[in-house]
Amino acid sequence: MTNPLLGTLSLVPVTSLYAALNAFLTLALSINVSMVRTKLKVFRGDGGHAGLGSAIRAHGNNVEQVPLALILLLLAELSGGNSTALHVFGGALLVARLAHAVGLLRTNPIQAVGATLTLVVQLGLAGWVLWLRPWG
Repeated sequence: MTNPLLGTLSLVPVTSLYAALNAFLTLALSINVSMVRTKLKVFRGDGGHAGLGSAIRAHGNNVEQVPLALILLLLAELSGGNSTALHVFGGALLVARLAHAVGLLRTNPIQAVGATLTLVVQLGLAGWVLWLRPWG
């Protein structure tokens, strides 16, 4: 599909895929917060409920971490990054965020794995973008 202002909309298919998948994860985490709030009848803060606090943080942390990674993925794709490497980074990001959310919601040590992998993905993408030299 083309747009007279944007050109071909499939300009960044890899970033588009992982942005959509991460959006579904963020939406699922948001719905989870709403469901827990409704169940506990707590509509501000966490009401002292650890489970609600965990749900809020799982959603909030995802919202805090995913945008930077997606911007870096987009910059790498626009700078001519290899499609396979883009999928490796995008897939690792999604797995990392899922692991972090599940670990946080279930008080499982996989949360630390997800957090660490998220940082590794962000660091790797930042380095790769510099290596691709989008300015030169």
